[in-house]
Amino acid sequence: MAKQKSIYVCTECGGQMLKWQGQCTHCQSWNTLVETVAEKQVTRFSPISKIDRMENLSDVEVQEESRYSTGISELDRVLGGGLVRGGVVLLGGDPGIGKSTLLLQALAHLSTEHQVLYISGEESAQQVALRARRLALNVQSVPLFAEIQLDRIQTVLSGNQLDIAVVDSIQTIYSETLQSAPGSVAQVRECAAQLTRMAKASGIALILIGHVTKEGALAGPRVLEHMVDTVLYFEGDMHSSFRMVRAFKNRFGAVNELGVFAMSEKGLREVRNPSALFLSHHDGQVAGSCIMVTQEGTRPLLVEIQALVDDARASHPKRLSVGLEQNRLAMLLAVLHRHAGIPCFDQDVFVNAVGGVKITEPGADLAVLLAIVSSLKNKPLAKKMVVIGEIGLAGEVRPVQRGQERLKEAAKLGFTRAIIPLANKTKQPVSGIEVLAVARIGEAVAQMYE
Repeated sequence: MAKQKSIYVCTECGGQMLKWQGQCTHCQSWNTLVETVAEKQVTRFSPISKIDRMENLSDVEVQEESRYSTGISELDRVLGGGLVRGGVVLLGGDPGIGKSTLLLQALAHLSTEHQVLYISGEESAQQVALRARRLALNVQSVPLFAEIQLDRIQTVLSGNQLDIAVVDSIQTIYSETLQSAPGSVAQVRECAAQLTRMAKASGIALILIGHVTKEGALAGPRVLEHMVDTVLYFEGDMHSSFRMVRAFKNRFGAVNELGVFAMSEKGLREVRNPSALFLSHHDGQVAGSCIMVTQEGTRPLLVEIQALVDDARASHPKRLSVGLEQNRLAMLLAVLHRHAGIPCFDQDVFVNAVGGVKITEPGADLAVLLAIVSSLKNKPLAKKMVVIGEIGLAGEVRPVQRGQERLKEAAKLGFTRAIIPLANKTKQPVSGIEVLAVARIGEAVAQMYE
């Protein structure tokens, strides 16, 4: 009997090598090569094009695809308006955060008007039924298929006129044409490619649930995210009842959209006013607290930035940020010292975004610095004040996108003053809010208490 040959596959990009080494030569990632059985190359796909000639792009017939509303407005917002016929969605998140619960709620609503199917590869039919009963969902029209073999799943998908299908999860599905175990790089890539190709050909809106690694990224090769049309991530603290679904890729809508939910006994409940989650309710004004308006896709959100500055007890002061970029904090402190004359080299600085939200845009720079100055001087900011602006290395306050929409959201929630970049000031003022436009970090520090 011939000995099976083994190769080493990168879990990040799917690149293959004949021998193990510390770094992948394809994507330059370290310690990502795993040993797997070398598979024989066989042809498993049919041609995509129905014709054997080229055609002009202007001659291609285009029609607007109708969307399937999930009945959950926050999920529809992240998807760009709903599920698209033939679209493939990949949903990732930590174990137990609510992925299966959210999709089961969505299928219960979609089943009233569309043909749906729930494919469970992790839980038995009894476990899924118990969850549906606990959530008090009407699942009389939701068929369930508990299977992990790819060929049988494809037979069921092709043998029924389906509109929407959910696969929970892609890491549990395996193909008998491959000898590697379920969840391996080869199996995940092969099964996802087969199901994606079938969804495109049949017009089924397919949702794949994916596992995440301990670093928080989707498990499996990076090519998995390139195959699908939409990539969603479930975020949130496991010890909190609030959950956030964020879009990182969407071929049918805007990226970086955010949907906010609250976990309850009856499942995930939509949060209509998410800004209230990220604002602390203090009895009075406190030092080290600054309210900013961030932009998540098309939605402006008010978030409280908290800072704590204390005398350093060690030779190396600590710099810690939660929900904000760690390296950017050190840069902002250097700008504060150089261009505003406020040193923090002998202080421990801690910065936190309230509510567990992650802020990736640089528009939070000015709010972070003013919160640090407020904590350092132990003096609260002016009442009902919001702050937006990016800080440059030269000490300038740079403009942010959609400044007017952010001010309107702040005025709607009762804020009366705002410090904004000078370039964001417009001739038409926002009613109910006084705008203080600044061009330098020193000007913002001078006006934060007025």
